[in-house]
Amino acid sequence: MEKSKHRRQFAFILLIGMWLPCCFAQTTPSTSAAPTPTPSPSSPRPQTERLRFRLTGYPRKHNEGRIEIFYKGEWGTICDDDFSLANAHVLCRQLGFVEATGWTHSAKYGNGQGKIWLDNVQCNGGEKSIELCKSRGWGNSDCTHEEDAGVVCKDERIPGFVDSNIIDAHVTDNKVEEVRLRPVVTMTKKRMPITEGVVEVKHKDSWVQICDLGWTIKNTHVVCGMLGFPHERKVNKNFYKLYLERQRHHFHIHSVACTGTEVHLAACPLEFNKPNSTITCAGGMPAVVSCMPGPLFTQNIGIKKKLKISSNVRLKGGAKVGEGRVEVLKENEWGTVCDDRWNLQSASVVCRELGFGSAKEALTGARMGQGMGPIYMNEVKCVGQEKSIWNCTFKNITAEDCKHSEDAAVRCNVPNMGLETSIQLTGGRTQYEGRVELLTSDSNGTQRWGLICGESWTTKEAMVACRQLGLGYASQGMKETWYWDSSNVTEMVMSGVKCTGSEMSLSQCQHHKAVSCQKAAAKFAAGVICSETASDLVLNAPLVEQTVYIEDRPLHMLYCAAEEDCLSKSAAKANWPYGHRRLLRFSSQIHNIGRADFRPKAGRHSWVWHACHGHYHSMDIFTHYDLLNSNGSKVAEGHKASFCLEDTDCHEGVSKRYECANFGDQGITVGCWDLYRHDIDCQWIDITDIRAGNYILQVVINPNYEVAESDFTNNAMKCNCKYDGHRIWLHNCHIGDAFSEEAERRFEKYPGQLNNQIS
Repeated sequence: MEKSKHRRQFAFILLIGMWLPCCFAQTTPSTSAAPTPTPSPSSPRPQTERLRFRLTGYPRKHNEGRIEIFYKGEWGTICDDDFSLANAHVLCRQLGFVEATGWTHSAKYGNGQGKIWLDNVQCNGGEKSIELCKSRGWGNSDCTHEEDAGVVCKDERIPGFVDSNIIDAHVTDNKVEEVRLRPVVTMTKKRMPITEGVVEVKHKDSWVQICDLGWTIKNTHVVCGMLGFPHERKVNKNFYKLYLERQRHHFHIHSVACTGTEVHLAACPLEFNKPNSTITCAGGMPAVVSCMPGPLFTQNIGIKKKLKISSNVRLKGGAKVGEGRVEVLKENEWGTVCDDRWNLQSASVVCRELGFGSAKEALTGARMGQGMGPIYMNEVKCVGQEKSIWNCTFKNITAEDCKHSEDAAVRCNVPNMGLETSIQLTGGRTQYEGRVELLTSDSNGTQRWGLICGESWTTKEAMVACRQLGLGYASQGMKETWYWDSSNVTEMVMSGVKCTGSEMSLSQCQHHKAVSCQKAAAKFAAGVICSETASDLVLNAPLVEQTVYIEDRPLHMLYCAAEEDCLSKSAAKANWPYGHRRLLRFSSQIHNIGRADFRPKAGRHSWVWHACHGHYHSMDIFTHYDLLNSNGSKVAEGHKASFCLEDTDCHEGVSKRYECANFGDQGITVGCWDLYRHDIDCQWIDITDIRAGNYILQVVINPNYEVAESDFTNNAMKCNCKYDGHRIWLHNCHIGDAFSEEAERRFEKYPGQLNNQIS
């Protein structure tokens, strides 16, 4: 009993001892005279706003630079005190790279500006965000910008990482984000895009005006650019003055002074009206702007004079209209631009040159996939007023300067066409998939949603649907959607859809005037699965030219090939096993230069085992091999069933993922290639029945568009072929879109070719 009493007393004393210091700590007043202790490292409180990161400074590559964080509406830096490789790992992953290879101190990439957001950062390297690491807290630093930290990231992107390493506009905190044109003419209100009207900016959930006193054509140029238009037009101010005098206005910005090269109105010097100001726009009226749309956007508006766009600059590999890898034409061959010093001014010149507005983003590090062939430009430096990127200063490329992993790309501002309002997906597990429904109007003008007949629906049509939805590429197009039967919409409103794949909306594709669908039940409606990224296969054309030869192969060695239908039709009439077939053989090296792995459409459960060759086929036809005459008619053909899709080899720093052995997974990783050697069965064209002459050899990858790619135009390769009856020569081998149109026309008119005989 005595022992339990002592125990209770001890427990009470212990409780008091723990409680008293806590109380005193809470009630002790702080004095201003007391020295402020150095804060012990702690994790900054996770923020509700999403942090943004960028690499900046000079000189640098796309995967290195001064690290900056966008927090509370302002870009700031990180101090190099206590910085480590573990910190760099976390930051590089947040930028979309797999890891860091190093870090820098003492403002190696130049001094930053504004806040120093973090100091004494200490990560263990595994954190998902820098805000989960220990530090002094947001904005608490004793550093100067001479101590700004930098990171060097491994030049390998995280697969599927959506955010780009954006070279951002340096815009100050002046609250101008959304800008629009409000049309006042009745006829123009219903037309898309809106090209003319009163300039309005978003302010506190309402739209306010800008005073036009001192308004210049340079201001108009900037506004048109950010709304997706390459050029501006004159406005009839007298007409607008009569109309606007009767309206009530809320002026928010008193004056604008753009130089004309800015990519956003917020980057121009702006003078805001003061809250207590009585004179807002004395003697003036709201600023009015009229813009000239590019050729892609003039269908619904009666513009007689249409702009011509550049024929020696193009965008490739983008999911949406107005984005892609920048390619330029030189001496009839297309090549890419290196991303050193690539910025928004240079990107804007490209965008306007192609009939779009100013650049929204200047992308580095082959963010729109790697090109093939030459790299023509490096360190492009545009003022922003040039009519073409070729008018900007740049350096010519030497072999050591750049690789295709540094190809520059852009995302341009494009006009709002409202196309996404007339299409929707229903029934899918995510926003990226579902049954396609279109909004149509009947003769009375009544709208209700309808379905698309799935009979002729392919990957090409699905690509257009995903583009119209703003969801990127199509990874699959479905002819049946019974597993997504969640909507009460049952009527078919479109059938016979046939797209080229480049259209902006399904309404621009060919389709039946009157709906005709054999399987008209809702479960046979068209559906899609969209994706932010896609693969892109390209054949190594020079390798075909280097490895070509003729082999006379005995029939007794061709039983397996005959079983897989790899010989011409006359082989069936041959005197087996005697005699031989003449084969045109070459190696195929197929690269994936896209942004997603190339995977067969069929799952492994439906792959077909070929016992003769001892392998699985994951695709019916992976490649077509054709020999064409001068008329473009096939005189011999071959095909390559997908023997096995695997990573034969990869670029430095990229790991193989696919290997066919032991029923392994099949595919081609981004940055890797699959090599079909010249000595593999079916890697040929049977030319036994072909006479001597001049021909065109054509190789087409993924010919039936079974698997979605970001670019189908580079899937074909062509070569000039000369055959004298004993030997064969290939020359001028190139990817289908590698040359200019003029060079392609010359290529088709093969000299000396007449009835397949050498003249």
